[in-house]
Amino acid sequence: MANQKILDKKQEIINEISEKTKEANSVVLLEYQGLTAMETNALRRLLRESESDFKIYKNTLVKRALSTLDIDLDEHLEGPKAMAFGSDAVAPIKALSDFAKKHPALVLKVGIVEGEIADEAKLKELSAIPSREGLLTMLAGGLMGTVRDLSISLDLYAKQLEEK
Repeated sequence: MANQKILDKKQEIINEISEKTKEANSVVLLEYQGLTAMETNALRRLLRESESDFKIYKNTLVKRALSTLDIDLDEHLEGPKAMAFGSDAVAPIKALSDFAKKHPALVLKVGIVEGEIADEAKLKELSAIPSREGLLTMLAGGLMGTVRDLSISLDLYAKQLEEK
């Protein structure tokens, strides 16, 4: 029989995985085997910049944690996997996807985005979405064009009134 301290530690890890999964807007399971320690550290730094977290857990503990949340990803939990948790729904997926382009050993397998399971194709689709800052810039640009057009129209109208 396993030591009670070991069982308590495992339960602590299961609770940690469950809590992080509940709190995160996106969770990505990825294969990392083949990355060097330096590449893994670079990946951690990159994810930290996007306010995301990168952890490696045992698959059995992940399965138990996800089963408490009624999430079934057992078919994807074969072989070494890591998990990335993000407060933003798209930022960690984008960061991981960009990193994977330079490091083919990193493969995004499956994710949970805002409570929905996302396969590889969906993750690829989400990685193409511009970042939040990019979307806000596009919105501001669109609004600036509208304001500019309005000011030109008002100016022309004012000049037209002056001529009368």
